[in-house]
Amino acid sequence: MRLKLIPSETNFDFFRFSPITLGASALAMIVSIFLFFSMGLNYGIDFKGGTTIRTDSTHAVDVAQYRAALDALNLGDISVTEVFDPTKPDQHVAQVRFEAQEGDEAVTTETITAVKAALNAIDPDMTFPQVDSVGPQVSGELVKTAIIAVLLSVGAVLFYIWLRFEWQFSLGAVAALVHDIVLTIGVFSLFQMSFDLNIIAALLTIVGYSLNDTVVVFDRVRENLRKYKKRPLVEVLNLSINETLSRTVMTSVTTLIALISLFVLGGDVIHGFVFAMIWGVVVGTYSSVFVASAILLRLGVKRDWEKQDGAAGTQFANIDA
Repeated sequence: MRLKLIPSETNFDFFRFSPITLGASALAMIVSIFLFFSMGLNYGIDFKGGTTIRTDSTHAVDVAQYRAALDALNLGDISVTEVFDPTKPDQHVAQVRFEAQEGDEAVTTETITAVKAALNAIDPDMTFPQVDSVGPQVSGELVKTAIIAVLLSVGAVLFYIWLRFEWQFSLGAVAALVHDIVLTIGVFSLFQMSFDLNIIAALLTIVGYSLNDTVVVFDRVRENLRKYKKRPLVEVLNLSINETLSRTVMTSVTTLIALISLFVLGGDVIHGFVFAMIWGVVVGTYSSVFVASAILLRLGVKRDWEKQDGAAGTQFANIDA
């Protein structure tokens, strides 16, 4: 007995309202870009500069108690993370991160002293073996590096899909990835959630997830284009999406179950990362069907796959990836 969220055989018309869905996606991207430029992102310590203090204590780390003590200092964005250190099995280790204060080039010695005093009020025996600061210049370099990482990943996808299929498939896949990234940034701008290197990691993971969904659909499209050479492209696309729909839904639902569990039970430290992943799975699944395939339909595609055309970018189509 197998669990089936979607019947094995479906016959949905995914392109009946494609002008509406494409228009809605384009509008959502425009709104996201507007939110980014009007509201900006709530950059975390990684991108604004700040200090990380490592604490050692013989008492168990109480993250809520640490945060309550530090909130009274009005330091802005504060992150408290319990860390497992195998070299100190009898010690309880935590990392406390807080941003540089407005108007200061870096975190001042007075601020660091105040943080240590607040934590010592909870545990007088607590020690601080390591204090690391990130200045604004380093943070600016991290922003540039993060942007380059995302752009290179999208460029690599463009090249891979072009080799694997045709340029029309490549443009459809990249359009879906840009759609997912822009909407994710828009959501973070709207809700002003902390945007740090963890979110960049989530964006790159979303790229991989969305690409996986898109390639599964496109691979079936290519098979059906060879099988049904006389059928209109829209029918072949609908057939291919319906044939892979059960797999797509099952993959998305099982992934969401794990992510929602992490969001509810994982604590404040990973909330931003997990939220980005949940949003990415939803929009990534949507874009694989309603963005990538819809663009492929409008661009058209080569139908006679028996004749090799080096300029079409399909000379590597039979390579197993």
